[in-house]
Amino acid sequence: MLFRSTAIALCTLSALVMHGASATAEDYPSRPITLVVPFPAGGASDAITRILADKLGEALRGTIVVENKGGAGGNIGTNNVARAAPDGYTLLLSSSGPLAVNKTLTTDLPYDPETAFEPISLISTMPNVLVVNPAKVPVTNVQEFIDFAKASREQISYSSIGNGSSQHLAGVLFERRTGTRLLHVPYRGAGQLTVDLVSGDVPASFQLIPNIASQLQAGQIKPLAVTSKQRSKALPNVPTMAEAGISDLESSAWFGLLVPKGTPKPIVDRLHAEVVRIMSDPAVQKRMIDIGADPIYTSQAEFKALISSEVIKWRNLIKEAGISSN
Repeated sequence: MLFRSTAIALCTLSALVMHGASATAEDYPSRPITLVVPFPAGGASDAITRILADKLGEALRGTIVVENKGGAGGNIGTNNVARAAPDGYTLLLSSSGPLAVNKTLTTDLPYDPETAFEPISLISTMPNVLVVNPAKVPVTNVQEFIDFAKASREQISYSSIGNGSSQHLAGVLFERRTGTRLLHVPYRGAGQLTVDLVSGDVPASFQLIPNIASQLQAGQIKPLAVTSKQRSKALPNVPTMAEAGISDLESSAWFGLLVPKGTPKPIVDRLHAEVVRIMSDPAVQKRMIDIGADPIYTSQAEFKALISSEVIKWRNLIKEAGISSN
């Protein structure tokens, strides 16, 4: 009798669990969803997020509220999502910094990017572009830049948006692969950086395309090469570093969608399916390319594997080069 009662109870519990999982997927969302961007408004990640949020809200037939929570190189906003309830109502659109580089760069990082989240999909990649002020650095290609830097009596300075940023790491890789010595000048943001790049005060930079798009279009700065495996769809006439003769130099920023660990699988699967559909849309792809981003989507496993591989890649370089966040 006890066995029969227990069996009935287990069957009832199983049915409730299955019904609950189904209901979670079918009823989701039943209230507004917050999509956290761990950087200030107006940057590259914010532009990408707005494109995704519009389409994801339509697909889910719900409201997506974008919330910028910048600070500490993206760690504050990313940690807020790591600590959020895993119910599908707090999403994160973060990047290679908070999800890979900062695991080594930041002492006592309050979250583990490899275990704190359920990765949904990559959204886009953005190569860094080596650009120069043509009046101060009169070169037309990467080899000429290398020769110019080596012949210069003073170190050529290059800018980035901070120590440990993908731009800074691109510069460190460039020095190691070419035997040049450059002077790194970190900035807090792209605003003053572009002013000083155009004026020639800091005549070179490794920079994300959205941050310098108007200066490129105006011919105020010259692009020499992109630091990605393939040419950027946004700058199809600019060669890769490999094409320019510099092998094994890849340093792109990437952006992806994640949710807190423990979010119900039906919700994770629903979000992934919608993201794949959205990122397959030619109109969305064009909007991404127009702002300087290369659109992409991945499986959940592929995104998870990328995070782990990037943690290892940048950990080795940061330690070898003695890079700190200060």
